Amino acid sequence: MVAGCLAIAVVAWSFALYGPSVYLYSISQTRGWSIGLISSALTCAFIVNAFALGAVGSLIGRIGPKIMMTAGAAVLAIALACIGQASEVWQVYAAFACMALGWSCLSTTAISSTLAPWFDRHQGRAVSTALLGASLGGVVGVPILLSLIGKLGFSTAMVVVALLVVAIIWPISLIVMRRHPHDLGLIADGVAPGPAARAVAARAWTRSGALQTFALRTVTLAFGLALMVQIGFLTHQVTLLRQLLDESNTALTVSCAAALAFAGRLLLAKFSDQVDVRVTAAIVLVVACAGLAVVSLAQSAWTIVAGVLIYGFTAGNITTLSPLIVRREFGAASFGAVFGMTAMLIQFMSAMGPAFFGTLHDWTGGYAIPVGIAALMNLAAALCVLAGRKSAAAVLSPQESASP
Repeated sequence: MVAGCLAIAVVAWSFALYGPSVYLYSISQTRGWSIGLISSALTCAFIVNAFALGAVGSLIGRIGPKIMMTAGAAVLAIALACIGQASEVWQVYAAFACMALGWSCLSTTAISSTLAPWFDRHQGRAVSTALLGASLGGVVGVPILLSLIGKLGFSTAMVVVALLVVAIIWPISLIVMRRHPHDLGLIADGVAPGPAARAVAARAWTRSGALQTFALRTVTLAFGLALMVQIGFLTHQVTLLRQLLDESNTALTVSCAAALAFAGRLLLAKFSDQVDVRVTAAIVLVVACAGLAVVSLAQSAWTIVAGVLIYGFTAGNITTLSPLIVRREFGAASFGAVFGMTAMLIQFMSAMGPAFFGTLHDWTGGYAIPVGIAALMNLAAALCVLAGRKSAAAVLSPQESASP
C-alpha cells in the first residue's frame, strides 16, 4: 500500500503540482497572456480542489481508494491533454479546474486517508514514506515536461503526459489499492490477528466537534498560510528562475530543490514517530521563512538559487506534517472526515497562492515583494502551530496516549 501510494504521488505531484509552473510559463510564452491572468486561472483551480477535498477523505473511508484514484487519474489525464490544446482563456480556466479535480483524488488527503486504517504505531513513517513520491515528482516532473515540450511542442507533449498518467496510475489503483487491512486478513501495522491482538478504542470525532478545538484551528490556519505560500511559490518558480537562468539550469535548480525536499522527507520518515510533530513543524516553517527571505533579498542569480534550495528542503515536509498532526491527535477512525474537512479549509487558503504571487508580480514588476511577504507568512505559521500544543494534549487520540 505504501509503495503504491508512493508511485501515485510521483505522478500526481510531477504533473499536478510542479507541472503548473511549466504550464504557466509555456502558456504565457505561446499565447502571449500575462502571468497574472494565468495565475488567476490556477487560483480558481485550487478553489475547485478545495471543494473536492472536503469529500475525498470521507469517500475513501467509505468506499476505499480504488474507485477514487482510478477516476482521479482519468480526470487528470483529460485535463492535461486539454491544457495543451487551449486557445482561449476560458479553456485554460476549465482545463485547470479539471486538473484540480483529478488531483484531489490523488493528493495528500487521498494518500493519508488511504493509509490511515493500515497503521497505528508507524503511521508517521508510513505517510512520510509514501509522500517521498511527492518529492521524487518534483525531481523528475519539471525536467520531463521541459524536455518533452522542447522536443514535441507544448500541445503534443501534454497528450503524451496524459497517457503516462493513465498508464502508470490505473494498474496501481486497480490491482494494489485496498480499503482496509482486513481485506488481507491483517490488522493495523501488518500484524496477523490473534489472541494477542489488542484494539484500542478511539474517540469518534465529528467534523464540527473537531473544528471547535483550538488544536485543529491552529493546524488549519498554520498550514493554510504555509501552503498558500508553497503553492504560489512553486507555481511561479520556473518563471522566477527563467528571468535569470537558461532552461537547463532552471530545470537543474528545480530538480535539486525537489531532491532536498526528498531528503527532508527521509529525515521525517525516520523520526516522525518519536518527535513532537508540532515543534518539528515550527522548525520547518522557520527554515522555509529563511529560504524565502534569501530569495527576496537576493542580488544575483546564484543567491536566488541558494534561497530556492533552502526553501526546497522544507517544501516536502510542509505538505506532510498537517496530516501527521491530525492523525496523531484525532486518531485513525475519524481521520478521513476530520482531515478531509481540514484539507478543504487549508486548500481554500492556499488557493490564493498563485494569484497572490501573480498579482503582486504584475503590480510591483518583480518577485521581491511577494516573496518577502511570503517569508513573513511562514514565520506567522510557525508561531501559530506552536500555539496549539497545549490544546493538542486535550484531544490526543488513545492510540498515541497508549504508545511508549
